[in-house]
Amino acid sequence: MWKAYDELAWTEAWLEDPQGVEEEVATYHRLMEEHARRPVREVLHLGCGAGAHDRALKRHFSLTGVDLNNAMLRLARRANPEVEYHQGDMRSVRLGRQFDAVVIPDSIDYMASRDDLVLAFETARHHLRPGGALLVVTKPRELFHDNNFAYVGERDGIHVTLLENNHVLPPGDEQYEAVLVFLIRQGGELDVQVDHHRLGLFTQATWEQTFRDQGLELHQQDLEGIYEPFMIAEGEYPMRLFIGVAPGSD
Repeated sequence: MWKAYDELAWTEAWLEDPQGVEEEVATYHRLMEEHARRPVREVLHLGCGAGAHDRALKRHFSLTGVDLNNAMLRLARRANPEVEYHQGDMRSVRLGRQFDAVVIPDSIDYMASRDDLVLAFETARHHLRPGGALLVVTKPRELFHDNNFAYVGERDGIHVTLLENNHVLPPGDEQYEAVLVFLIRQGGELDVQVDHHRLGLFTQATWEQTFRDQGLELHQQDLEGIYEPFMIAEGEYPMRLFIGVAPGSD
């Protein structure tokens, strides 16, 4: 299990960008309302993490969250006690109910192979009502390149700096590496932690085909400005927002 989502999960609260998340969720809300063929009232968030997005999502929808990591879920439940949370793997979880929309705004990269990606889409489709919308935020391989980021936060006498390096692997791998270096200062002591993540990186054609294979009508738009403020050097970090709409209607 990754340190960032286990023993270092608490650092999420030090490093989050509440205003950026608010703006991001406002875009998601508008696009789901625009494209879904049914009123969007109940939403499933796969890979919900520590619940940062849920603080904004819950103001618009009746929300259910799923995450693989118990440490992250403990934080999410503390931050959002009114949200229903479940421990589960987005590749296999089945909740026995359907939703007006399913969102994966942050964690789809952890599907590190096409097989994993298909399983996650099958889970989302299984939980989607007729006319519902699946919203996924990612970066097609054609747009992605090596980058470095720095995130900083301080509270309760603890200073956290997170340095992140992204490195694109050769095309045959369909992956990129994210190496996270945590610098944690407390009481005059420095603790350095390193965490290595290997994540999926798929072409535009692969994303489009994956939506089509689930019988979803695809809409998409670029999403910019989320990570650029944290880049160490000047540059762009373009992402793409995909919305797949299921057949049928309310």
